[in-house]
Amino acid sequence: MPKFDLYAIGNALVDEEFGVTDQFLSQSNIDKGVMTLVEEAYQEKVLGSLQSTFGLKKRASGGSAANTIIAASYFGSNCFYSCKVGNDEAGKFYLSDLNDAGVSSNESNHNDSGKTGRCVVMVTPDAERTMHSCLGISQTISEKELNLEALKNSQYLYLEGYLVTSDSARQAAIAAKKVAEQQGIKTALTFSDPGMVEFFKDGLTEMLSTGVDLLFCNEEEAKTWSGKQTLEDIATELKKVAKTFAITLGAQGSLIFDGTQTHKIEGVPTKAIDTNGAGDMYAGAFIYGLTHGYSYVEAGRLATRASSETVSHFGPRLPEQAHKELLKQS
Repeated sequence: MPKFDLYAIGNALVDEEFGVTDQFLSQSNIDKGVMTLVEEAYQEKVLGSLQSTFGLKKRASGGSAANTIIAASYFGSNCFYSCKVGNDEAGKFYLSDLNDAGVSSNESNHNDSGKTGRCVVMVTPDAERTMHSCLGISQTISEKELNLEALKNSQYLYLEGYLVTSDSARQAAIAAKKVAEQQGIKTALTFSDPGMVEFFKDGLTEMLSTGVDLLFCNEEEAKTWSGKQTLEDIATELKKVAKTFAITLGAQGSLIFDGTQTHKIEGVPTKAIDTNGAGDMYAGAFIYGLTHGYSYVEAGRLATRASSETVSHFGPRLPEQAHKELLKQS
């Protein structure tokens, strides 16, 4: 039996979340609803304005794959996370947060004097999240951060689309995927953000290579990738790169292809407060389900409930106990 249900690689970013107004975004010339890579000096300037105007609401270890793997761990999966942080206060906080969530990581590799990455998350009253990320030392993650022994003892390899922005990170993802395929380990990838598909499609194509066993994306990402508008046409295109996939549709639920049939999973009514982390939670719950005997439909229903619960809270993750309550509803 594999030791780990899930092995993931991702950018290690400390999330700092703020509740903001649309007016602030407009006056600051910040594009709403997307993740933008920014330089440290600019991020510090924006942070100063946010802290003086709105105040920090939440701080947590973050990054797309980190949110997913922590969710899976809280549900009950055994997980390993390869990342890179600096030997600074933020890096120590990040690793402590991972450890508290029960996630194993390549802690011995984190000795660099560089700065730990940070993601400033701005949430407007309509629950939309806008992110400014400074990758810091995370952008230098490479094959050195891979733990091949842990990978070879896992059921799934999970790759976040954000890795495409760094040459070394992209190559690490490609190398890990090659090892997983050689070992018969299932591969999963998330597009992560519409901007990754729009501006880094060639790199994502390289990461996908011969395809993946499981692909996660939202409707906007799927439309951008496929160049199609209807879900039927989108699904046809995604089948060319993924044996199975899940397309999240916001309040409308999700569309799942299990390798044979397509299933529509109805959404769960909720009052959205913060959409940050909803897709990450969906992936974590879904993979937990698949590695614990759930069918694709059952995994999709758990993932839909979990992501719905996530958007009803501020922040990208739920408390550990909330995951246990969601399992009781399965």
